[in-house]
Amino acid sequence: MPARDADHGPVFGGRPTLLGHRGMGREDVDGLAENSLESIVAAAHTGLRWVEFDVRRTADDALVVGHYPTIADRDFLADLTLEQARELGAVTLAEVLTALPEGVGVNLDLKTAMEDALRPRETTTAGLVAPVAAAERGRRSVLVSSFDPSALVVLEEVAPGTPRALLTWVAFPLRKAIPAAAHLGVEVVAAHSSSFGANPVDRAPTFRSAAYAVEVAHRAGLEVVAWCPPAPEARELLAAGVDAVVVDDVPHSLAALRDVAD
Repeated sequence: MPARDADHGPVFGGRPTLLGHRGMGREDVDGLAENSLESIVAAAHTGLRWVEFDVRRTADDALVVGHYPTIADRDFLADLTLEQARELGAVTLAEVLTALPEGVGVNLDLKTAMEDALRPRETTTAGLVAPVAAAERGRRSVLVSSFDPSALVVLEEVAPGTPRALLTWVAFPLRKAIPAAAHLGVEVVAAHSSSFGANPVDRAPTFRSAAYAVEVAHRAGLEVVAWCPPAPEARELLAAGVDAVVVDDVPHSLAALRDVAD
């Protein structure tokens, strides 16, 4: 049985779900830059029930949207004040959440800063995101994902009950990801699409099927996300039982997959 948010039921509502990656998709889709306010809002207006985007902190504890630790390909956000980040084009998490239609789910991909190692837990990126995510749950479904397991622990400490996802890197074995997520006590395991089968990185001679891995995850109480599969592979993974896919080109993916997910 997939995990359930104690207040709102299954994280993805019990329906196969598409999430726009960084808004309308990675890099630039239809002239909209990834993680921009315009891209994220446009993804919501395509009819998607969920959008995904990245969150980082500034030196003065503001939360901004961005994938890389730097902005404008030069300055590290963790070194900048919000005012300085804004001068380089940063948009705040608050601005995005305000602009999004109420009811559209948000997957906040929490990006830990290296310098979080020098901070008390409550002022790390996770500690700052936690109360925002908890407050936002009154307006919409919220999932906080991270490659950093400690961030997910801090999130539960600061905002208990906020749905969380353990992200794993490209080709990271599901035989490790699924038990790690289950015993961290998170609701979702989010693996790159390459993790669901043989790949050039993981040299194991034999792999369990994607359907078997998803079944084990579900029996462990986890929902399963596959990130960045091309449309034909996304269709196969949805048929294998994954609960959601994070897609890199929303218009193309909607056209190809609307009959099996939304």
